[in-house]
Amino acid sequence: MINVSVSGAVGLVELDRPGRRNALDVAQCHRLVAAIDELLAGGARAVVVTGSGSSFCSGADFGEVYTDGFRDALHAALHAVTDAPVPVIAAVNGPAIGAGTQLAIACDLRVAAPGAVFGVPIARIGLAVDPWTVRRLARLAGGGTARSLLLACDQIGVELAHARGLVDRLGERVDAMEMAAEIAGLAPLTLRYNKLTLDRADLADDDAALAAAFAACWDSADLEEGRSARLEKRPAFFRGV
Repeated sequence: MINVSVSGAVGLVELDRPGRRNALDVAQCHRLVAAIDELLAGGARAVVVTGSGSSFCSGADFGEVYTDGFRDALHAALHAVTDAPVPVIAAVNGPAIGAGTQLAIACDLRVAAPGAVFGVPIARIGLAVDPWTVRRLARLAGGGTARSLLLACDQIGVELAHARGLVDRLGERVDAMEMAAEIAGLAPLTLRYNKLTLDRADLADDDAALAAAFAACWDSADLEEGRSARLEKRPAFFRGV
C-alpha cells in the first residue's frame, strides 16, 4: 500500500508495507507511479517520499525481483520520480537497501534520520542494477562511494553518507516536509529548468527542450513578480507562469 496526502503545496508519498519493511513489488511500483501522477495533477510543487515504520525501503520483494516484469515496473517507478517536473525529496527514515537506495537517489534531495543506512548488495545475490543507477550514484556520492557500495557491497551509515554527499541534510520526516515547503515557495519554472539541466547532462546546450525551459524562465510573469517583490521588500508569490 502507498499513502498519499497533501499539505499546502507539498505532496507526501508514504510506502506502507510494514510486514515487508516497505519492500517494492510490481504492484507497489505501479502505485508509486500513480501516486506521483496524482500529486502532480493536483498541483503539488514539491513531493516528499518516505516509508512507514522504521524502514525507508528494504529493497525489492524477493518474490518478484527475478522477473522481467519487476525490472520494468521498478524502472518506471524510479523514472516517475526522477522525471517529475518538481523537486522530490527522500525522507530516509531508516534502511534504504538495494531498490531502496535506488529510490532514494532517484529523488532530487535526501534528508536522512539517524537510523538511515544505504547499501546496494547486488553482487551478493548475482543481480545487476541498470547503468542509470550506477552513474547516478557515482554523480551524487562520488566514484569512491559508488565503488564501495557496488564492488565491496559495503553499507554506509547516515553520518558517512552525509559526509560524502549522498545525504543532503540530517533530519526526520518533519524536517523533509519543512524543506519541501520552502522549496514549494520558489519559482517553479526556474526549478524545472535547473532540475532538467542537472539531470540531463547528455543534452547539448542548444537542445530544444533545454532552450525552451530556459526561455520560459526569462519570459515568465514570475520574473516580473520576483523583481517587484525585491523592490517592494516582500516575499515573492510565484505561480509558475
